[in-house]
Amino acid sequence: MFSEDVTLLLTAALSCLILYISLKHFWGKGNLPPGPTPLPILGNVLQLGKGDLVKSLLKLSEKYGEVFTIYLGSRPVIVVTGYKAVREVYVDRGEDFLARGDVSVFDFHYKNYGIAFTSHMDRWRELRRFSLSAMRDFGMGKRSIEDQIQDEAECLVEEFKKTKEPEPTSGTRVYEMFPLVMQFIPGRHQKIFMYTKKLLEFVEGRVEMNKKALDVNNPQSYVDAFLIKMEKENTNPKSEYHYTNLVSSTLQIFFAGVETTSTTLNYALLLLMKYPDVLAKVQKEIDKVIGRDRGPKIHDRNQMPFTDAVIHEIQGFIDLIPMGVPRKTTKDITYRGYSIPKHTNVIPMLSSVLKDPSCFPYPDEFNPKNFLDENGEFKKNKAFIPLAAGKRNCLGESLVRMELFIILVTILQNFNLKSPVPPEGLDITPDITGLGNFPKLYKVSFIPR
Repeated sequence: MFSEDVTLLLTAALSCLILYISLKHFWGKGNLPPGPTPLPILGNVLQLGKGDLVKSLLKLSEKYGEVFTIYLGSRPVIVVTGYKAVREVYVDRGEDFLARGDVSVFDFHYKNYGIAFTSHMDRWRELRRFSLSAMRDFGMGKRSIEDQIQDEAECLVEEFKKTKEPEPTSGTRVYEMFPLVMQFIPGRHQKIFMYTKKLLEFVEGRVEMNKKALDVNNPQSYVDAFLIKMEKENTNPKSEYHYTNLVSSTLQIFFAGVETTSTTLNYALLLLMKYPDVLAKVQKEIDKVIGRDRGPKIHDRNQMPFTDAVIHEIQGFIDLIPMGVPRKTTKDITYRGYSIPKHTNVIPMLSSVLKDPSCFPYPDEFNPKNFLDENGEFKKNKAFIPLAAGKRNCLGESLVRMELFIILVTILQNFNLKSPVPPEGLDITPDITGLGNFPKLYKVSFIPR
């Protein structure tokens, strides 16, 4: 009996201590933007619910304004919505929000290394400078890379010709709230760790292959260039050019580039089958400007305003990274009258920018007129930032734009798209929301034109 009483007393005391610490944390949060009242330890888990996280956050913005605070567990996060507010974070006050925010599912493997997910500012600056230089040396932004993309697009066409009917193909949120606990609990979120581990092992294997074949006088890839840099700085104990940064940076660049382009193209085919009138108009423009006797070149884009508008609208509509990638304040700042401490996480809601009614005439529908003027000419839109903006934007954004144009136009130049279900039966709502939006599984036949 005595033992049970002591256990009960200790449990009550521990609960009170946890409650006190949590409440003290919440009460002492300073002058952060307003937001829903958090529960001790659990934060705003009830307000975010089990549904669409993006919709939940946008709904909260209707009540609390463009800038508000939520708690993921005991961690305060500033949510920023709308073109003007997000632009402040990315561009106007970019230096204040330049650090990478916490993404626990990636930190588990990368451990603050690599170019994309490190919050170490000196590391990021050094690796970004090197990576941009290396990628330019290997053709990014030059005519040679366009020729390589054309070759890949032609190979893709040949593969499609061999097939008859090819098929493109909320645990994460909880993990972000309670990473120290969830890494030991089984569930769907564990698949992310498994897949990331396999990708890391794949990159490690490629690095070893490059080591064996390396010619220091004739580097052939980003990995070769990094290996050479490692050798030059092998006596510097503070050098960022080491094996861990090599593997992490290579995977992050590879994954970001491949996933961004492939998912966008995958979604593009679904949308064009959903809207056959748009598809027909794109193919008509392709036939008029390019014809059937040669492949597309990037300079053709200037003569194809409707196709250019459609590709932009595809990127904006699919909203590939609706919550952006979290940022973090680099120092104590005052922002819109609020006091935000150093190292506070910030979520710039790209979804709210790409669908901002003050910037787009048709924010809630798939409509290429969002990027066309009254004369049918292509019109730039300041709110078109599908891959973020500012100093920490996507390294290969220009490469992505080139790939999307050449590959998609090559496919539509050679094939008609056919779905086994009518357009009205195609579901274009994303299968996953939060860190990324992906199209639901669908079937498409590529019919030679």
